[in-house]
Parts: sequence; structure tokens; C-alpha cells
Amino acid sequence: MTHDHDLVLRPTAAQTEAALNPPPGRTGGDLVVETLAGLGATTVFGLPGQHALGMFDALRRSKLRYVGLRVENNAGFAADAYGRITGEAAPLLLSTGPGALMSLAALQEAAAASAPVLAIGSQVPAAGLGGGRHGYLHELRDQQASFRDIVKSVHTVRTQSQIPSAIAAAWESALTAPHGPVWVEIPQDVLLAGTALPVVTAMDATPEDLPPRPELTALAAHLLANAERPAIIAGGGVVRSDASGKLLALAERLQAPVVTTFGGKGAFPWKHPLSLQSWLEDRHTTDFLEDADVLLVVGSGLGELSSNYHTFAPRGRVIQIEADLGKLESNHPALGIHADARLALSALLETVGTRADEHAADRVRTVLDQVRDRIDGQDLTLERQVLAAVRDALPDDAPSFWDMTILAYWAWSAFDARRPNTMHSAQGAGGLGYGFPAALGAAAADPTRPVLAVSGDGGAMYSIAELATAKQYGLNVTWLIVDDGGYGILREYMTDAFGAATGTELARPDFVALAESFGVPAVRTTPEDLREDLAKSLARSGPSVVVLPALLKMFAPTHL
Repeated sequence: MTHDHDLVLRPTAAQTEAALNPPPGRTGGDLVVETLAGLGATTVFGLPGQHALGMFDALRRSKLRYVGLRVENNAGFAADAYGRITGEAAPLLLSTGPGALMSLAALQEAAAASAPVLAIGSQVPAAGLGGGRHGYLHELRDQQASFRDIVKSVHTVRTQSQIPSAIAAAWESALTAPHGPVWVEIPQDVLLAGTALPVVTAMDATPEDLPPRPELTALAAHLLANAERPAIIAGGGVVRSDASGKLLALAERLQAPVVTTFGGKGAFPWKHPLSLQSWLEDRHTTDFLEDADVLLVVGSGLGELSSNYHTFAPRGRVIQIEADLGKLESNHPALGIHADARLALSALLETVGTRADEHAADRVRTVLDQVRDRIDGQDLTLERQVLAAVRDALPDDAPSFWDMTILAYWAWSAFDARRPNTMHSAQGAGGLGYGFPAALGAAAADPTRPVLAVSGDGGAMYSIAELATAKQYGLNVTWLIVDDGGYGILREYMTDAFGAATGTELARPDFVALAESFGVPAVRTTPEDLREDLAKSLARSGPSVVVLPALLKMFAPTHL
């Protein structure tokens, strides 16, 4: 009897000949780039360093496209966005020690947002592994320990023959639900040494599906179909699994109102009669969700922002579908279903019955009216005008990347993403400097669409060097910088808490002149002209900058 796992594909004569006579001049670095190409990668991000030169030298002998950024953290943000936009693992090539460590904040964001990033870093020569203090440049006692608490998996290579399998295992890990960053490290001498190993051909690293348990979806379907006041919270897992269509079908079948988290923007049509939009930082929305007798949470861990700063206290039955086992029931008791959002929603659609509710849309309108009345009661005309101008100027299918700035905080609640997987921010880990380098990664992933980056002046200074990257590669990114002279949101937080702000006021450059010094066209605009100036910049090929001097305010919180 023959078993499937006993079957072995026999090499062709051509493959045998190629294996016996590999091309000369190859190194361990070639095994890295050959493996990446064999896995299906087409673009790599990174920044060269002394120990990593073997990988970078091999790039010129490959068909991989290299996009080099000026700071490792920014390269990590670019790879993060590439992974979000494409759903593919984005290779990130880094050097040892300082170069590797500079990427940690970006990898934390990728982990928090479940973005598939394949970080490959170099190491000191193999003799220096294991904690001995040999005095190599960039030496760390245990480099991988710095990454282990952040990434999904760590893979250390000690010989050239380990390179293809280690990278393939990391690739599979990055793309297994939930997606996330992984770390591979390879010693300098392993990368530089010549190799007689055959050229790496196609690699199979297909991640396994994460289906739901059928008895759990059967119970969930029964609870939802028989609920009196069902509601749905849709998180980023719906977007990442491309399940927005299934979410829409389920909501309409159940007549269940849907609110999207800030990471789930675009998962549900903004103006649908059942759409509660994204007003999670509003007590009216929180009250509505608490009143649901059955609440379906899909692809969200109900963390700090999604729970109105942990003030949300559901009174009904909670059903939580989550691919990240660590987030399952981590904040609220629930019928926990460990599964990919798309597969779980498909299973629910196969079994759930149709539910009639002629009042669902009316209840949604009531909540949105309450939210609007609350915002209308505050002096926030400028903020709403600016956000509306951005929405009007941005094409529906153009992705946008938002830094941690007041306008982004507004956008989390009030911006209509219009398409799934088009609005992204750093709200996973909350680090500054995300918007512009991430937008560059998205532009590299799809050069046919304009990309918008939004930053404050403080966050912009984290990534100003990447104007050179944008110019060098001709990337179609328009960067909107809202200049309020400091860390605006921290200014508000400190003033509210302590009566005065400390350390929030910043000297900054003339952003228009600075952009133009890089050869990047720039314009200073006003709230009245923003829509037109932004639209013109987005229609222009290559990078551009729009600077808006404005002091924006946040709407009043409801969780205090």
C-alpha cells in the first residue's frame, strides 16, 4: 500500500543537471534571495550593513526588486504596509546589532496589527554565537532574545544548508493566521562563504487553514438567529481575511447592526442602514452594544480602543471569533471560536437562519443621531471640515496611512474608508513615524494607485529622511503634514490631566522648503484650499507634500 507521504517527486534530467552544475560565484546570500524568490517574493525592503552585505550583494544576481529606506525602523514600516496591502509576507533585510534593534518598534506594530513581515537579519560570525564575548562589531549576547517577545517565531541559521528550510518555515509562520512578523538571523560568515549547493527552486510553505469547530458555529448560529437584539463588532481580522462580503451577507440575514473597530475600517459599508460606523469612542455606541442580548465579535480582541478604554461591559451573550488564540476571551467571557474570520463567517452563513427585525435600522439611526448631536455640541467645525476635505480629495480605492496624530484620532471614528483594506494606522502599537514610510511600502506594492500619508509635524520628523527614498524610487505618495507646532494629542492629554503641558512644544523646519530641497514638490495650504490642493497632489505622479498649518482639537472623551 502506498501512502501520500511516501510519494517523492523525482527530479527531471534538467533539474539534475542544474543541481550538479550550479552557477559559479554564489554565496550563502544567494541561497537567501533564491529561497525568497522560490517562495514567491518579488520585492524586498531593508538597509545594508556590514554583516549583511552577503545578502545585498546577492540581490544584484536576482530578479527581486529592492526598496531601500534610510532608517531600519522606517524600512520595517514599509514592509508592514506591503504585507497589509498584498497579504504576502514582506521580506525585510537588516544588519546585526544596532541595525536589527532599530526595527523593533516597526515589528511591534506589525505584530499588533497582524501584518506579515519576514525580517532576515545578519549575525556576527558563527563562532560568536552562544553568548561568548568575542568583541565583534555589533555583537549582542543574545540578539534573538530582543525579538522573541515581539515576533511570532524566531529562526537561527548556523549553516548554509539550513537557510532554505529556515526561511520557508518563517514564511509559513508569518502567513499562518493570525499573520505577523517573524525573525530569521544568519551569521556573517555563512552569508559570505561560497556555496556549492544547488540553486534553490520553488519552495512549498503554504500555511494551513484555521477552520472553526462545527459544534461551536452551530451553537453560535442558533444564538444569533434567536436573538432579540443581536449586534456585530467587526475587527481587523475581517479585513485581513477578505471576509467583508460574508460579513455583509450575515448582517443582512440577521438584521444585525454592525460597528467596525479602528483596525476594521472598511469591513462594512459606512452608509449601510445597519452600519453604526466606527464610533467606538462614544458612550451612545457603547450603551447600544452593551444592550445587545447576543454580540458577535469577529476578528477583534476587544482591546483598549475597541472597548472605549475598557469601559464596555456587555450584559448579553458574547460570541468571539478570533484567529489569535491569546486574544480569545482575553477581555470578556464568550463563546470563543478559534478560527480565521472568513472560514468562521462562511460556516455561520451555511447554518444560520433568516431573522426579521423591522426596527434594526431605526435603532441604528437613533444612535448615529445621538453621536452627531454630541459632536455638534462642541466647537469642532474646523476638524470636521479638514477631515471632510481629505475624504473628498482621496479616490475611493486609494489607500491611506495615518500616523499617531489628532487628525488620525478623528479618522478612526469619523472617516469613511469606503473600501476594505484601504485605511491603515499605527493604532496597534501606537508608535510615531508610521504614516509616511508605510505609505511608501504601499506604493511599492501597487504603483497604479495614489497613496496618502497623514502625519503631524512631530511624527513627520521621525521619517523626514524618507523623502529621499520617495524621490529615488518615484513612489506615488502624497504626504499631508498637519503642522500644529508640537505633539498635539499629548499637549491635550497633559493639559487636561495636569493643567499644563511639558515637553510637547517643538521647533520644526519649513516643511515646504525642506521637501523641495529633496526635489519633491510641496505646497502650503489652508483648510479652505485643502481639498483642491490635496486632489492635485494625489493626481501627480511621484511623491508630493501638502503642509496644513492648523491647530486641531479632539472631541471630548466619553470614557472618563
